[in-house]
Parts: sequence; C-alpha cells; structure tokens
Amino acid sequence: MTFEQIISDLKNKIYKPVYFLSGEEVYFIDLITKYISDNVLTEAEKSFNQTVLYGKDTEIHTVINSAKRYPMMANYQVVIVKEAQNIKNIDDLIHYAENPLKSTLLVINYKYKTLDKRKKLFKAIQEKGVLYESKKLYDNEVPAWINGYLKNKNRTIDPGAGMLLTEYLGNDLSKVANELDKLIITLPDGEFNITTTHIEKNIGISKDYNNFELHKALTQKNVLKANRIVNYFSRNTKDNPFTMTIATLYHFYSKVLTYHFIKNKSDKRSVASTLKVNPFFIGDYEKAAKNYNPAKTVEIISLLREYDLKSKGHNNVSTPDGELLKELVYKILH
Repeated sequence: MTFEQIISDLKNKIYKPVYFLSGEEVYFIDLITKYISDNVLTEAEKSFNQTVLYGKDTEIHTVINSAKRYPMMANYQVVIVKEAQNIKNIDDLIHYAENPLKSTLLVINYKYKTLDKRKKLFKAIQEKGVLYESKKLYDNEVPAWINGYLKNKNRTIDPGAGMLLTEYLGNDLSKVANELDKLIITLPDGEFNITTTHIEKNIGISKDYNNFELHKALTQKNVLKANRIVNYFSRNTKDNPFTMTIATLYHFYSKVLTYHFIKNKSDKRSVASTLKVNPFFIGDYEKAAKNYNPAKTVEIISLLREYDLKSKGHNNVSTPDGELLKELVYKILH
C-alpha cells in the first residue's frame, strides 16, 4: 500500500490488525505512526489501551503478549513498537501475525531495514495487515515533494528557492519538513510564497553564495561571480563542504551531457522529463550546453572525479579544499 492509501483508510476508520512499516525514509513511517497514535483512540481510552514499546528494551514475546490483550472500555487497543529493527528474532512474530486480534492495531516501526519477502512473516502480514516500505526520494524528486507539501498548507515556493533548500538539506524529508514549517511560521501576514530571501533570512543559507548560484555562474561563464562564490566557500568551508560542491557539480554536468544528446530539444516538457528537472530550469541546461560542448563537458566530469580523489588525499598531501576548489573552477572555465 502507498502512504496515501494507508492514511486514507485510517481517516475512514478502516483499520488493519498489523502495520509493518519499514524502509530508509523514516519521515513517512513516523507520520503513519503518529496518525495512529493520535487518532485511533480518544484521550480517555489511551490510558488503558495504548502501549509504546522500544526494540532495544523489549523482546518479541513481550510484543506478542501485548498485542494479544483485549481492549478495556474501548473498541480497539494500539500497540506501537519503535526501533523494532533492534528486536532479536523478529521472525517469531509469525506466531501472532498468522492469527492477529482484530481489536488490536499493532504498529511495527522497522526503520532503515526491510522485511525479507521470502519469509513466512512477510506473507502473513501481507495477507492480514499492511506492509509498507518507505523509500528515500532521489534528490531530483525533492523539489516536487516540497511543492506538494506546501500546497497542502496553502503555500507556494519559487523554483529557485526549492532547489536551494534541496541542495542545502538533501533528501532527509524530516529535516526538510521541519525547515518548511519554520518558513511558513515566519512568513509575514498576507504572504504565501517562499523565496530565497525568506530562506536566507530565516534558515541562514546565503541566497548569493551557494552551489546553485555557482552552477549559474559557471553556466554563464561569469568568471567574476564564480570567483566571488569560490572565495566565499574557501573562507567558509564548514558551511560549504567541498564534497557537497563536487557532488552537485557532478550532478549538474552529468545532466548537461545528457542534454547534448537529446534529439528533440524543442519540447521543453519532454526535455525536463528526460533530465528529471523542473521545466523552469531547462534554460540553464540549454545555456550550459552552448558554453560547454560535449568534449568539454566530458572533460569537466573527469576533472570532478580527479578533484574528488584529491580531496580524499589521492595525489595530494597538503592542498586545502578551498585551494582545490579554486583550481577546479579555473579549469572548468578555461
């Protein structure tokens, strides 16, 4: 089942006896768990009928015994097992999963791992309950997720601001959602759109000196702006780690190389789909392709690999990251 299907069923009070929530992206696991915790029982019912266990401190027979209890003065009881990936012999849950109580909602948080599909436990939960695997979004999927998150809160964000947040926060959705909530709270009355200015003011990410602006400067072959950004990065290496800059540049120039070999470049939406970017940014890749032919783009990708190795000590004993970045950007531009 998808996240949306699970939440929809819960809102309609369609409950399953077992919810096995697994995977790398903890954000959706926590949201489902919180919804069950907050909404299935009333506050009065929770005192006797809601139990929270922790995998580090419990054993599988304790989980099963808790799930087998009948609710007191309520239609349901809720048993939530957090950090369930730390429970030994999780496969023994099969003894309950094959015949669970319909009056219990057993919620298993199995974070950072997934259940082996070949096991009997997987098949039993699939038949009787809900199996949900929460997968990490790719970086290029995060801006669209941000748009959807804000739409549900009647807010919008500039494409550049969304890219800036993604670059700074990555694909950790819990962290992204937390920062978006902060931005929503700090928006002045009557303003509903988030810009790079709001991000700089409230999160501390510079709207002028960041990897996204470096990409733009390199795309335009704006030597002065690129050097200003590089010098800023060199003075603030802690907030602008070289490894992140290398990774984002590699991601960008890999897409520039892909753009070179797209046959039909007139259909912007098709190009955006191929590159997996917002159509708003197609102009940047078009401009970069004009300034960097395929051979130069391949050379840049090779340089990025070379300087990534140098930053890790390969053929480099003492050159600091800031100086490596200056060298790299010079070679990209010339």
